Amino acid sequence: MLALRMRQKDAEFYFVSYPAEDLLRHVQFISRYYGGRGEQIGGEERRAEPDDVERFIRTIERGSDSFQRELNRRKIRQIRDFYRNETDQPVIPGAVLLFSPDTLRFRSVSGQDRMGHLEEPSSPFLIIDGQHRLAGLNFYLQEPDADRRVDVPCVIFDGKTADFATEMFVVINSTHTKINKSHLIDLYEKIEWGTDDSKKYAARLVRRLYEDGDSPLQYHINMLGGRSQRDLWINQAQVFSEVHRLVTRAAVEPWIADGRGRSEARGYALLRDVLRAARGAFGDAWGDNKRYMITRDVTLKALLRMAEAVVAGADRLGVAPGTPLDAPLAGAFSPWRELVRDFRREGFYERFPAAGQAQRVERVRARLAREAGLG
Repeated sequence: MLALRMRQKDAEFYFVSYPAEDLLRHVQFISRYYGGRGEQIGGEERRAEPDDVERFIRTIERGSDSFQRELNRRKIRQIRDFYRNETDQPVIPGAVLLFSPDTLRFRSVSGQDRMGHLEEPSSPFLIIDGQHRLAGLNFYLQEPDADRRVDVPCVIFDGKTADFATEMFVVINSTHTKINKSHLIDLYEKIEWGTDDSKKYAARLVRRLYEDGDSPLQYHINMLGGRSQRDLWINQAQVFSEVHRLVTRAAVEPWIADGRGRSEARGYALLRDVLRAARGAFGDAWGDNKRYMITRDVTLKALLRMAEAVVAGADRLGVAPGTPLDAPLAGAFSPWRELVRDFRREGFYERFPAAGQAQRVERVRARLAREAGLG
């Protein structure tokens, strides 16, 4: 298909004018149904005799691997009627945002760097934004008198931009559109788009840090879809970023894997034990103590990075993969008790000066590692 290649900063994506019927053959409509709390998709009662929209939704809601929001029956019917009645104005003036986990090959037209031919993905596109518009278009084009001269403007993101597409979906669907927030949790808990198992593994560890009773962060991570009424110390994306960074380090692999591959239990135990030893060292300053910065995102990110320092300093600590960490870490982190004053909220940013949070996190980590003899 003919496409215009777009570049913004380091990202690359494509703009395509897609004939409607061709596009509908290449997109995947999937929705997740939340029936456990008595909710109905679209907030409406089901009809005894479903119409075509109803049947369509009943089919797609059976999918379990979706990151799309719930389909709204009424909205789809209204859009279908708009397509049916509008003749003088563009029916889809705004671009539909699509994602393919494949890395799509782009062949430039001779003499044109940005114009060229984009290959079709091997699997259907997932819809970041525009599912209702395309669903309405689907039903409109089934009508015998439908005008099929409809080209749909599409922006296509491929496997190179998976993380960016994730963030875009969160921004789009958590602002102007009211959706069930528990739906968004899949973006980090179960990343379905790529083949990077490290992301899925890291996401499961974040879930364990949020849920497990022996986690020092239990219910204190601001999870998408979380219901905790406790004070929230750090958001899910920040924890995910640090955990993913950890599990992709080659030196860490023996600590998180067993004979069957990566072990959720071992990966979680490494993170839990580091945080638990930190909690013991910081004492009363840990927790919802507003006078200190211990359980603020900047320090928690530095503490999560200490897991890598523990792996690097295993010989000094006298530990090995699969051995208990509580006692060795309690001894190594004990000098942190003398650092509590430096983590007072007042003057914290002056004691750890930096150009931004990324640099400050690294400064805090370096100080903690040095005091623990792991720097």
